[in-house]
Amino acid sequence: MTYTAVFAIACMIALTGCGKQNANEGAASPSSQPPSASSESPGSSPSEAAPSDSAASGKDLKIGMVTDTGGVNDNSFNQSAWEGLQQLSQENGMEVKYLQSKADSDYLPNLNQFAKQKYDLTWGIGYTVADSMKLSAEQNKDARFAIIDNVVEMPNIQSVTFAEHEGSFLVGVVAGLTTQSNKIGFIGGLEIPVIKRFEAGFKAGVAAVNPNATVSVNYTGAFDKPDLGKAAAATLYNDGVDILFHAAGSTGNGAFNEAKDRVKNGQKVWMIGVDKDQSLIFGNDVTLTSMVKRVDEAVKLVSKSVIDGTFQGGTVLSLGLKDNGVGLPADNPNLSQEVLDKVEEYKAKIVSGEIEVPTE
Repeated sequence: MTYTAVFAIACMIALTGCGKQNANEGAASPSSQPPSASSESPGSSPSEAAPSDSAASGKDLKIGMVTDTGGVNDNSFNQSAWEGLQQLSQENGMEVKYLQSKADSDYLPNLNQFAKQKYDLTWGIGYTVADSMKLSAEQNKDARFAIIDNVVEMPNIQSVTFAEHEGSFLVGVVAGLTTQSNKIGFIGGLEIPVIKRFEAGFKAGVAAVNPNATVSVNYTGAFDKPDLGKAAAATLYNDGVDILFHAAGSTGNGAFNEAKDRVKNGQKVWMIGVDKDQSLIFGNDVTLTSMVKRVDEAVKLVSKSVIDGTFQGGTVLSLGLKDNGVGLPADNPNLSQEVLDKVEEYKAKIVSGEIEVPTE
């Protein structure tokens, strides 16, 4: 089953802070432009087996979110998802809450906690949450779930994926045109399909504009270890790399810190951020640009479908360049007009299908 929806909205994304009640949970009470969306069903029609989607007013809804081990303040996609829910709470008056996962073993009990408490929708943020979400969905067939960055074929789960490789191609173009050493680096968290898409797209973008450049790759094996990110960045910078792109969650915070230390000492190195516009966190002195993934808007879009009674369990919502689901930030003060024009040129070629970006 397939469907296409187009949503018109305001032109900017507000960045809001993340609050924590304790180390493991948080809640928010009522106190730009989202992507257009195309979805494909991996299995049965949601109308046959999904929970009833009777319309409800926003203030009567409860939406929960389970983070992956990167945590809600990862400066990346967990934080972006939580910001989206907080914005939705302010707009519609719904109750939103998160549970933070310290280890993979926390996923199932956290998901079940929201399901047992009759939350109207429970989000799982990250590829690694998938197996636990499938179990929870099987155990709680009347509950609705949604997951970011993986596909779970269950009639009460909506899956949301992004064309990370497409956006990463564009920041690869930026890196290839900006490098002075022709040595570029990529730091990944876990070596899983979603991160391999980042890597593949980035390398392809670099090669498209600068075949003389090399891309060195370092997987840290974690999304929640800034010390490993700092060490990986130090190794790559010591090898002559002058631009690093990370797709490593809060592990990437350490890579940014290494870059900032070097810039303070007079060395000109750059970082390319991920998921959010990370110049807003780490500054324009080290952030060349970012590969923005509109997780906050995707979370809002799917959550609003619960309010509207149009929730599509059993489908996959796929967001790429054509949907404005991935891409560069609106503001790129470190990029020349020549580089920005080249980015737009390649974006048009990807959207038109002239260029097919590799995923591995």
